[in-house]
Amino acid sequence: MKNNFQNKTTNELNQYLSEAKAKLARLGFDLADKKLKDTSQIKKTKKEIARIMTEIRTKN
Repeated sequence: MKNNFQNKTTNELNQYLSEAKAKLARLGFDLADKKLKDTSQIKKTKKEIARIMTEIRTKN
């Protein structure tokens, strides 16, 4: 999910951040249970979290 985070408010970014962190936790559990087929999703989600956190820092 590559969004344009520059047009979002801080509250929206915090919501996206919490959703992305929950997704990362879910992917980690799926990996441990051997249910995850595409392990690159973990890397993509981490990068998405970094993008969101960077945008939050620039808005403050």
